Amino acid sequence: MALFSVPTPVTTILLDIEGTTTPITFVKAEKDSHIDGFVPIPSAISDNETENMIQAVVDNVYWQMSLDRKTTALKQLQGHMWRSAYITGQLKGEVYEDVVPSIRQWRELGFKLYIYSSGSVEAQKLLFGYSIEGNLLKLLDGHFDTTVGHKVESKSYRNIADSIRCSPENILFLTDVVKEAFAAEKAGLHVAVVMRPGNDALTDEDKSSYCCITSFHQINFPSENN
Repeated sequence: MALFSVPTPVTTILLDIEGTTTPITFVKAEKDSHIDGFVPIPSAISDNETENMIQAVVDNVYWQMSLDRKTTALKQLQGHMWRSAYITGQLKGEVYEDVVPSIRQWRELGFKLYIYSSGSVEAQKLLFGYSIEGNLLKLLDGHFDTTVGHKVESKSYRNIADSIRCSPENILFLTDVVKEAFAAEKAGLHVAVVMRPGNDALTDEDKSSYCCITSFHQINFPSENN
């Protein structure tokens, strides 16, 4: 696949996580595992009504997780639940092998780097702070989750641009989800769709509508040619 030449106005890179920096298989395993025991539910409560209420909440959380719901409250709760697993070393954030060398290079070139994920900011910081490549947080300038809006809504990307005081045309968004790319592009951002193993297949129309890459190494910046 050919190189993707980044437009000259770009000064900031906004990164998705699942299927972009991190394998979908890891994110799904993270959602399915390392939960029981990290947020204990009292087993002996004298008030049966209170016990039933707690169980109903737990059942609802598992139901939302089984449907991969993107609700902000659920994502924040998941971040709290995973904290112990990360801190004790039972869980380490996984990133594709091209990610760390690329973002280090982008930093050296002077680009700002931000994360935007449906996972909570806390969960994002745990993944990158306790990754298989060590603590990567120092390479990132900030994090955004669905508190700024959902990822398929254009307003969310304008909110991010306003928050970092950057014009939308100065931002490049990398994602594996076409609906997110469409929303970001509608907001005025530059976009590229990342095609990784295990990601949902793109249609021929998708491939013709967006610049597509299979590795961050295919991203070429104007300053690299000087």
